Amino acid sequence: MQINVSSLLKESIGASRDYEIDETIDDKEDNLTIPVKGNVKLTRTNRSILVKGKFSVSVKTTCARCLEDFNCPLEVIIEEEYFPVLDMGSGYPMPSPEESDSFTIDEHQILDLTEAIRQYTLIAIPMKPLCDKNCNGG
Repeated sequence: MQINVSSLLKESIGASRDYEIDETIDDKEDNLTIPVKGNVKLTRTNRSILVKGKFSVSVKTTCARCLEDFNCPLEVIIEEEYFPVLDMGSGYPMPSPEESDSFTIDEHQILDLTEAIRQYTLIAIPMKPLCDKNCNGG
């Protein structure tokens, strides 16, 4: 889920773009395949790109009552800042943001939504997922 933001980084503060997302994340680390559909708005700030998005995702998980596998639909809302690693005008490296775990825009001006959506999806999975609210188990 990569978006080239080079033109947006050249625009004035407040400029924005809207994108529709319909892709799949293959998360090898957590052994998940996550279909993602939704919309994202990218807005130029004085030092970054602000990303706001709302996505429908689905993860395969196990019901806490009957122990059957099922696809758990989730709604994920993200809001994150992405900081460029290079200055668009000079090409020189930009200072790192205060937070060491901040999302960045790479040297080719590519903003990658994959990790943010993956993290927000993992947080959204219920502690005790149920295949059906009326599931009685086994």
